[in-house]
Amino acid sequence: MIGNFVTGIGLLGPTAMLGELSAGLGVTIREAGLLITFGAVMLCICSPLMSWLTSRVERKPLLLGIIAVVAAANLASTFAANYVVLLAIRLVMCVAAAPYTPQAAGTVGMLVPPDKRGSSVAYVFLGWTLAAAVGLPLVTFIASRYGWREVYACVGVMSCLSFVLLAWRLPRGLFGMPVDLSTWSSLARNRLVVLLLVITTLQISGQFAIFTFMAPLLERLAGAGHDAAASVFAIYGFCGFLGIMTATRIVDGWGALNTSILSTSLVLAGMSVWTFGAGLLPAMALGVAVWGLGFGAITSMQQVRLIGAAPSAGAASVSLNTSMLYVGQAIGSGIGGALFAGGYFHASGFVAMGFLATALAAIVFSRKMSGRVA
Repeated sequence: MIGNFVTGIGLLGPTAMLGELSAGLGVTIREAGLLITFGAVMLCICSPLMSWLTSRVERKPLLLGIIAVVAAANLASTFAANYVVLLAIRLVMCVAAAPYTPQAAGTVGMLVPPDKRGSSVAYVFLGWTLAAAVGLPLVTFIASRYGWREVYACVGVMSCLSFVLLAWRLPRGLFGMPVDLSTWSSLARNRLVVLLLVITTLQISGQFAIFTFMAPLLERLAGAGHDAAASVFAIYGFCGFLGIMTATRIVDGWGALNTSILSTSLVLAGMSVWTFGAGLLPAMALGVAVWGLGFGAITSMQQVRLIGAAPSAGAASVSLNTSMLYVGQAIGSGIGGALFAGGYFHASGFVAMGFLATALAAIVFSRKMSGRVA
């Protein structure tokens, strides 16, 4: 979970300091946002590829190696001479970090009994929620007062701490099911798995159309400064923390499908409040709060449903879901960047609502295919 926390900050951090990166590197806000877009493209490609290449590697040295590269990349970013160097370092980090989330989910599945798998996977993904709840407000605070280089230095130090804790607590001798070509082909023939992957892409595309440029959108639409933007990120993360903690308690009883419907509905409702309240900071903050209640549980519920849809290929399906998550990031941040550069600051909200409404309809439709798996 802590590994997901530091990986999440490393991957999402630029969203909370786009202004500082833009000013410090001499690039536009949109170009700074491409750190997210290009990183997401790399993660999308490398998540299933690296999961396949590392499927026979023992989990402890694998996860330790990933976190070591994440730590080194963040520390190296502190000294990046220009935008191109920073982007290159980020892409290297993305290649290494790509398998962490699916392998972490697969590892926790080996450590707990099947009846606790849903809540345990959700708990591991709490790291990403905490990255938003604690990490992004801290990124905004540190970057606005000290600079973006200091942010990368802090993330690098936290990654070193994660490495030490993994080395101390993670047991040896954990091996997952080897992934081969037949695994991928069987997943491609599983209609429920394919639909769930499409749902993930829709959910994340909608969120990142706004999330990538949330701080500059708050500034342009509501005149929010650095501290106000940090507060909105904190609200988002705190509500996300409440949402995923609630999800871990109800998922074993409600089922992942019903929990997914609830969380996606909350995200759609929050985005609607953001969109129609654009220009009023309290209304936009309220929308982010409602959105936050749902976002934390969305990805973990997708992971649980995928593992249930193809139990023997859980690690492979989770890696594909992670890949689709990054496809969504690339699509959403790309659309959001184009709209932001064109001055269409209100339009990103309507685009996000469209993606989430389609995702919600697809989740409801998936009930017919899932049967008792949900």
